Amino acid sequence: MTIGDPGQPRTDRSPWNWLLIVPIVLPLLTFLYNFDEPRLFGFPLFYWLQIAFIIVGVGTTTLVYRMTK
Repeated sequence: MTIGDPGQPRTDRSPWNWLLIVPIVLPLLTFLYNFDEPRLFGFPLFYWLQIAFIIVGVGTTTLVYRMTK
C-alpha cells in the first residue's frame, strides 16, 4: 500500500510532532523577555525576541513537516 492509499488509515502519531510544543511554550516563558535591555537597533529585547520566536516557530514547523512527510 502507498501512503495516499484510501484503504490505509492515516496516523499522526509521529514522535516529531512533539517538537511543535516548542513554539507554543517558548513565548509563554515571560521571564525570558521581561526586560528593557539589551536593545538591538534601538528596539527593546521584547520586540526582537518576538521576531526570534516567529523564526523558531517557522523553523520547527518546517522541520516537523519535512520529517513526517
